[in-house]
Amino acid sequence: PNAELSGRGGHPKNIFMLTADAFGVLPPISRLTPAQAMYHFISGYTAKVAGTERGVTEPSATFSTCFGAPFMALHPSVYADLLGKKIAEHNVNTWLVNTGWTGGPYGVGSRMKIGYTRAMLSAALDGKLDDVETVIDPIFKVQVPKSVPGVPAEILIPRNTWADKAAYDEKAAELAKRFVDNFKEYESSVSDEIKSSAPVV
Repeated sequence: PNAELSGRGGHPKNIFMLTADAFGVLPPISRLTPAQAMYHFISGYTAKVAGTERGVTEPSATFSTCFGAPFMALHPSVYADLLGKKIAEHNVNTWLVNTGWTGGPYGVGSRMKIGYTRAMLSAALDGKLDDVETVIDPIFKVQVPKSVPGVPAEILIPRNTWADKAAYDEKAAELAKRFVDNFKEYESSVSDEIKSSAPVV
């Protein structure tokens, strides 16, 4: 009864899921379908990096459901369903943003430049990626913009940044399998559409 409703903000037009990919195989930015957004939300893939947790000296891949597993009181599918409902209701663009490695995995590649990440976020927020040409990543099945203002086109397609293409294919397949293995415990509680958003293995 004491709420001041005028202090509320509107619904977002864009949702960004951040991941620090230590494998260096995820695109720096990609658009997700609603089902893919739910899949990646449940998966919660990222990397533990030095300085964020005690005892972590180098990045290691990890999956934390809904990007915050310890704080989720209900089954992950409940939160994913709510996310999917809100995305559909408000026509929200959902993006997966890799702030991790490019040109190779940790130890070989380099961290994505923050200036590039900033440019990609700004472009998405300003609607400059709404109508750009995209390509579907053959492993992760996400839509990758072929151009982003202020970002070199060659870094948008991860495989192009690796000197050793065979090594890229091997690492991408390894991460794809990790996604699939991690998601097995949630398959029985999600739709076929969400399950079909899994990477190709």
